[in-house]
Amino acid sequence: MSGEGKAEQAAANRRRYEELRAAGQELKQMPPPTALDGAPVAEDAIVQSEQVPPGWHATVRLSCGEALRLRDDLGRSSVSLLAWRSEDPSERLNCADTVKVQWSAVLSKGRMILSDMGRVLLSVIEDTSGAHDLLVGGSTPDSTLAAYGEVTRNTQANFISAAAKIGLSLRDIPPCVTFFAPVTTDANGRFVWHAARKRASDFVDLRAEMNLIVAVSNCAHPLDPARPAATTPITLVRHRLPPPADDDVCRRASPEAVRAYAFTDQLFA
Repeated sequence: MSGEGKAEQAAANRRRYEELRAAGQELKQMPPPTALDGAPVAEDAIVQSEQVPPGWHATVRLSCGEALRLRDDLGRSSVSLLAWRSEDPSERLNCADTVKVQWSAVLSKGRMILSDMGRVLLSVIEDTSGAHDLLVGGSTPDSTLAAYGEVTRNTQANFISAAAKIGLSLRDIPPCVTFFAPVTTDANGRFVWHAARKRASDFVDLRAEMNLIVAVSNCAHPLDPARPAATTPITLVRHRLPPPADDDVCRRASPEAVRAYAFTDQLFA
């Protein structure tokens, strides 16, 4: 192809990208937040329930179609999460693709969380909060030293420990998503923490779209200004679900979502 032809192709590609971006960034009608007293989990649907103390972590195996409820019991915790595909842990959560494919860093009810292979790991099927973080990541030894004057239990160390228990290592730990972390950006691109958006008993239900190993860390978010660290127990509830309906809001949220779920479903075809 000549230099002129390459330039024309590049211009055409750019126009197509801008068209897709404009369509993707149009305000989509997402479902309203779940009520605090809504979406109760039936006792006979619960597979496993546990409370994670402040500073600690837990690992949960989810079968495709099951859900994991994360609950911020006292409204002071942030829950960082990673996930790997059980059959092949080289496929893992990817925050960057989750943002790019949905043209938004806002994670709320009706959204999906993607893997680095372009498949859907988790669907956000219930969410009372809508205040979650896909950009900053979890705490580290350095961030706790800077915040509290000493190295305390932190998300990086928790994920290294959780990964080691399932035969993985540091190289298998990607950036995490953190729930109940009310982070936004201001007009200058600086991160802002909105403490008023945290409430006791807020919860999120994540539906597994493949067989997963999920690790969660209950450590204070790096941007949380509370001193001492604002961490209290969280509750995890693994439970069974009926199959998604044909009009499932997550699966029909956008053309990008339809393609991602179709690609994912091929695993179980």
